[in-house]
Amino acid sequence: MNGPATNLLVMQGALIHKETLRYTPAGIPLLSLTLQHASEQLEAGLMRKVECEVNAVAMGELALKTQNIEPGTPVDVSGFLARRSLRSTQLVLHINTIERIT
Repeated sequence: MNGPATNLLVMQGALIHKETLRYTPAGIPLLSLTLQHASEQLEAGLMRKVECEVNAVAMGELALKTQNIEPGTPVDVSGFLARRSLRSTQLVLHINTIERIT
């Protein structure tokens, strides 16, 4: 592959759980959280009810900002998907932007 491939996830949901802020060995703030999404989406010409929970992480200044968002708050997020670790196949959303929905 030449150049970066597209890996972008944009969704609305509610922040339903957040762990305690921690720091990577390099001293970077890291906040793990869970987002809950519910909507109706068009698939194969039919409306389909979609519900899911997505594990996510925010790092750096964004982690510090996100720790002040209360559980239950609706948010818009964007970011990219990556494996939880080198040995895991579980995907985690790495958040690049998060905004409260008012």
